[in-house]
Amino acid sequence: MSSAPGDEGFLHRRGAARARLDGLFGAKGGDKADRSAWFDAVYQTADGDPAAVPWADLAPKAELVAWLAAHPGKGLRAVDVGCGLGDNAEAIAGAGYKTTAFDLSPKAIEWAKARFEQTRVDYRAADMFNLPRDWIGAFDLVHECYTLQALHGDMREEGFAAIARLVAPGGRLLVLTRTTAEDSSPDGPPWPLTPSELGRFAGLGLTCQETFAYEIRKGERVIPHVRQVWQREG
Repeated sequence: MSSAPGDEGFLHRRGAARARLDGLFGAKGGDKADRSAWFDAVYQTADGDPAAVPWADLAPKAELVAWLAAHPGKGLRAVDVGCGLGDNAEAIAGAGYKTTAFDLSPKAIEWAKARFEQTRVDYRAADMFNLPRDWIGAFDLVHECYTLQALHGDMREEGFAAIARLVAPGGRLLVLTRTTAEDSSPDGPPWPLTPSELGRFAGLGLTCQETFAYEIRKGERVIPHVRQVWQREG
């Protein structure tokens, strides 16, 4: 069974998994318990096949790698929000950050640890809405990739503040996300973020330092993205 994301077999299994997962309760939203159960079901029913995890690229995001090359960690403390199978977290650690990575699903954390047996990352199962107290305001770099766009309704509203709370004085928040126009009504998940939604970090004590728009092509689809860097005053 192929585990290469570009292979025909992998893509076929991913398509089948998407169709199956979209039919599970909690796939289109719901409260925290519904979404938690859905995310856990994704990893549990994947049965070790990364093709069955729709967001698992088995490689770090290219825009993260590019940013890290220009901003090495040099021992600074970082956290990867919603780390999944660990590729982004490993890239952050490889760039010299003392890295913590967490995911809501314990199965995802087990899987990440199994993939990277010699890891320097501190992988934890944790809920972003109920984080350990010693994580609040503790990280020089907070990496948020695709977590907010997977949330809807009240959870999405609360998610911005939950992520911003992790940023230390003088620290930075690096956001990678799909974007959409203000007047759009996407049928998620995912639900891409609008410019005004991203701007909510400004009301949470952060200042935008960089906005870089880019596109990702998947077949004939062209998907708008943005990489933003926010900073908390030191």
